Amino acid sequence: MLAGVPMDNVIRQVSLWAGSGPEYTTMTIEAAVKRAVKLNVSHIVVASSSGNTAVQLDDAINEAYIQTDVKRPELCCVTHSLGFAENGKDEMSSVMRTKLESRGVRLLTSTHLMGGIERAVSGKFGGLYPSGIVAQSFRMFGHGTKVAVECATMCLDAGLVPYGEDVIAIGGTEQGCDTAILFRPAHASRFFDGKVREIICKPRDF
Repeated sequence: MLAGVPMDNVIRQVSLWAGSGPEYTTMTIEAAVKRAVKLNVSHIVVASSSGNTAVQLDDAINEAYIQTDVKRPELCCVTHSLGFAENGKDEMSSVMRTKLESRGVRLLTSTHLMGGIERAVSGKFGGLYPSGIVAQSFRMFGHGTKVAVECATMCLDAGLVPYGEDVIAIGGTEQGCDTAILFRPAHASRFFDGKVREIICKPRDF
């Protein structure tokens, strides 16, 4: 019993990691895939700049779904935009892109929803603008939550996930992943209609 609420009204517990960073990647992937199987989610979105996290996630999906009658979800990997780290540079190698595409992973490389031209204005003139304020607000839940919401919204706008459905979105703090949420994205033009339906796992301290 939780504060007078019957236990059958408690849907599930959230996994909270002691910290953030790449060392939580395996546990985050396991928690996300387990929840995807349970909910029969049709799409999983993951942020991965190098592609290594996407490969690990794809392996985990293959292993989990071969043991079930549930249809395997489609996997979409959102990369850093070109020039994110260095002008003109793609942080994901062409070899990795080919590897992921050969596995059926759909790749999205584009301007980031909460960055783009406002980041250029902020960098040149200072200050903080609407998309930056939204990003900082989501970071109150951890950087991975912001990334997960952002990437799922980008995938919806790109036509890589269906409108009106829950997806599992996975993000992290710099490398690897440490956060997974169940999210029903809205298009960027109606961003605040999006719903964070569940927090599957996240860092407690970040």
